[in-house]
Amino acid sequence: MNRSLLLAVACLMVAGCSSGGSDHAVVSVDQSVTSADQQVHLKVTGLRPNKPVSVAADAVDRAGKTWHGEATFTADDHGTVSLDTAKPTGGSYSDVDGMGLFWSMDPADGDPDAQSYGPPLENGRPVEKLEISASRDGNRLASTTVVRQWIASGVKATPLTMARDKLTGAYVAPKADGSKHPAVLYFGGSEGGIPPMSIPYLLASHGYPVLAVAYFHAPGVPADLRNIPVEYFATAARWLDQQPGVDSAHVVVMSASFGTEAALLVADHFPSLVQGAVLFAPGASGMPSFPHPGAAAWTYQGRPVGLDPIPVDGIDGPVLAVAGSADAAWASQQAAELIMLELDDAHSKYPHEAVIVPGAGHGVGGAPYLPRGTKINHPIVGPYNFGGTRGADESALRQGWTKTLALLQSLS
Repeated sequence: MNRSLLLAVACLMVAGCSSGGSDHAVVSVDQSVTSADQQVHLKVTGLRPNKPVSVAADAVDRAGKTWHGEATFTADDHGTVSLDTAKPTGGSYSDVDGMGLFWSMDPADGDPDAQSYGPPLENGRPVEKLEISASRDGNRLASTTVVRQWIASGVKATPLTMARDKLTGAYVAPKADGSKHPAVLYFGGSEGGIPPMSIPYLLASHGYPVLAVAYFHAPGVPADLRNIPVEYFATAARWLDQQPGVDSAHVVVMSASFGTEAALLVADHFPSLVQGAVLFAPGASGMPSFPHPGAAAWTYQGRPVGLDPIPVDGIDGPVLAVAGSADAAWASQQAAELIMLELDDAHSKYPHEAVIVPGAGHGVGGAPYLPRGTKINHPIVGPYNFGGTRGADESALRQGWTKTLALLQSLS
């Protein structure tokens, strides 16, 4: 056997020769257990250089349904794929995005735009476990597990009832540290009820006390969004002011959709109680009652709030509004821009900003990195199209959440 043939045979027997070598893949993550709103950094190493590899995320939701996201990449010259910098050549998302596998997961059945992922509960608290794997040609090469938590150690939630507290909702307190912190008065929109607790849990995990209240469609409060007194939210703010660890000079009201009208009203009429606002997919004017028109949605001092633009010149703090250009529910972009113009006209001395995200719909409120549909099953009116795309909504959620945390940090 001549020398060149011997070299060729040897080359086939040794990993890493000109044939491209073999995979000794490792899937690594910088933090295997994190807060759910924290980005993780995923990397696959030990791959065959310049060869394709599929990277997937799999998780089971609260209902026991499996969700799956997957993208194909080409390993670099060193046999590495860093999801923070690598652009997929195909898969469930298309742009460079280190967290793309998380929000782009699809359910095992049905339209992903018509479903949203709810993280499983452990001891009543949401905890998500994702398996991140690398494979080629259907053969798994390596995997690891990422755990994402919504509640930090020491965070406590206390239910509130109308009979005992004159409020319906829940108070979520961070771990006590002997200091006072900016706090959030939080409520939802036209879905009614106590708002989803994921936002209060995460905010409290960042150190901010949160009072989440229902104002209709829940025990102890009206069945419909009809003639709801703005004073109810002032009562909630007063209750929040009195809690240990709350800096009563820095209470921010936060809401989405229909509830942003009440947020503006309480911030404008009660500046001694509320000193800032965060508004997702906002409205800027009073609206009729819901779901049955015929009265006003809100009252102040016993009188109905009209359909005119809501005054903002009394707001005594920063204002953040987040909206999508493709909102199919209502004109939130125009409302956000109008609110900013009114604050400019009032010569507000506080920071105020409208974040308008091209292509995003109505679902722009909350924390990022979870699969969310653009069509929802509204608990009162049934199927409802929010507009936008999942990718654009994710962009809005990231920008809005980052700026929300920055606003609260600026008050600390």
